[in-house]
Formats: sequence, C-alpha cells, structure tokens
Amino acid sequence: MNSSELKSFLDEKVIQYNTLDFIESDPVQIPHLFSQKEDIEIAGFLSATIAWGNRKMIIKNSHKMMDLMGNAPYDFVMSHSENDLERLETFVHRTFNGQDFASFIRSLKNIYENHNGLESVYAKNQELKTMQNSISEFKKTFFEIPHQIRTQKHISDPLNNSAAKRINMYLRWMVRQDTKGVDLGIWKSISPASLSCPLDVHSGNVARKLGLLTRKQNDAKALAELDLRLREFDPIDPVKYDFALFGLGVFEKF
Repeated sequence: MNSSELKSFLDEKVIQYNTLDFIESDPVQIPHLFSQKEDIEIAGFLSATIAWGNRKMIIKNSHKMMDLMGNAPYDFVMSHSENDLERLETFVHRTFNGQDFASFIRSLKNIYENHNGLESVYAKNQELKTMQNSISEFKKTFFEIPHQIRTQKHISDPLNNSAAKRINMYLRWMVRQDTKGVDLGIWKSISPASLSCPLDVHSGNVARKLGLLTRKQNDAKALAELDLRLREFDPIDPVKYDFALFGLGVFEKF
C-alpha cells in the first residue's frame, strides 16, 4: 500500500472499531461508570494503571477497585482514613498489590489537595506534539510524598525510554474529543494533537506489518517513530489510529 492507501485503510478501521461496542470489552468502561469529573479521572487512572495482561481480568479487577472505594473514588481519595486503606490490602492484580493501591490513594489525595487535580498536573508540562515530558514530570509529582520504592514501577517514565502505554491510553481517554462516545474527552486544557498512541505488543506488531514502524522494541524511541507517521495521516487527532492498530491486532489477529 502507498501512503494514501494506507491512510484510507486505517481510517476505515478507526470507523469500524471506534464505536460504543468497543466499550464493553475494554477497561475504558470503568470511567464510563461515573458522571463527576473527578470520579471519571480517578477511576480511569486506576484502571489504566492495571491495564496489562488478560483484558477480562483487568476489567474484573478494575471493578473490584471501585467496589473497595465504595464506588465513590473521589470521595474515598479525599476523605479516607488509614483504617479505610487497610481494606485495600487484599487487592492484587499481577504485581500491583494492596500496598501499591493504598500508596496510589495517598498520592492522589496529595495531587488534589496540593496540585489542583490530575488534569492540572498533566497540563502543566505539556509540549507541542508530545506529552512525554509531562508524563515524566507527573511521575515526580505523584511520588513526592513518602511511598514504597516498589510502587514507582507502576507509573512509567518516557524519559527512561518507556513507551508508557498505559498512561498514553489514559490520556487518550481523558483528552480525545470523541464524537463516538468511547473516549471521554473531559480534559480541555490538553490538545489531542499532543497525544501519543498507546504502544503495546498488539499495536506494535500491526504497525510493523503495515510499515509504520521499523524499530523492533516497543519503547519510547519506537513510539516517537510511530507518532511521526500517524501525525502525517492526522495531525489534529493522531491517536485515533490506536483503534485501528489495536482492533487489527486483537480482534482480527492481523
């Protein structure tokens, strides 16, 4: 395929997969449970944090996280006691355990009490056409309060050459202005043009087969390469192609 044929092919796949049907098999359903901005962004952040491994298990454990917070994530973050955090100790998703969960709740409270919330922290260090420095700075702010060192591994740092797949997915959910109703688009202070494709095994393999990506590792350098190509197709909403790459990889075994 030449460039225009490839763009047409990917645009068709975006239309095919960027539909409400996508929600029922994806962790994006978790923030869709809520209507208050802070509930949506906290629910999205926590479910995106554990979004690796089996998708059914991700969704099941994300619902469990919400249940443990009384299905009122913002209220729980802001008004929890240390006793409340004890009930999180039983939680586990792969290497993310109850201690990590409690640490995240404390850090989120600090973000809302002292940094004007999640959107404000991410918006603060955004740059033209990239959020990678912003993600790195977010991690510093998130872990500025006392925490276990082990918990740091659950937030990626693009400046350490991570593709930061889960955070880029989270930013897609929060920022992208989606007429189809999948991405929530509640953050208005960040441009969708600055977003990056959540790069994982599925999207990476499809991108390579389509000639969009030459680098073999799914890291920050590969993400930069993929970003450049996707911005050629749509500089205003490049991350919409995540639906095409992911759909081709997961649903069509492309």
